[in-house]
Amino acid sequence: QVQLVESGGGLVQAGGSLRLSCAASGRTFSSYAMGWFRQAPGKEREFLAAVSRSGGNTNYADSVKGRFTMSRDNAKNTVYLQMNSLKPEDTAVYYCAAAFLASSITIRTTAAAYGYWGQGTHVTVSS
Repeated sequence: QVQLVESGGGLVQAGGSLRLSCAASGRTFSSYAMGWFRQAPGKEREFLAAVSRSGGNTNYADSVKGRFTMSRDNAKNTVYLQMNSLKPEDTAVYYCAAAFLASSITIRTTAAAYGYWGQGTHVTVSS
């Protein structure tokens, strides 16, 4: 099993930046592909970004492509989401998730593929 704890959320003005972190417990972090999702009030959970176990493959939702960058540091058991050019519509609770996968290059983009979730961190972007 893996436990996930997000941090780095907060209040930022439109056009600003934030970097979210997700720290994972356990010694097998590199066995998990990772993803970032968000959920705004009244909306369904939305895929944002995913990274393979090795960190070599990434995938982004069109809504954040070119603005958000996901990375991972397996030595630190941590994944990051660098968010630039933030917009008010980016306001949401942001979650990281882990999927135990045999392949080191596979990524997953659906919430159902992830078995482990953090508690979420709030991001508010003011106009």
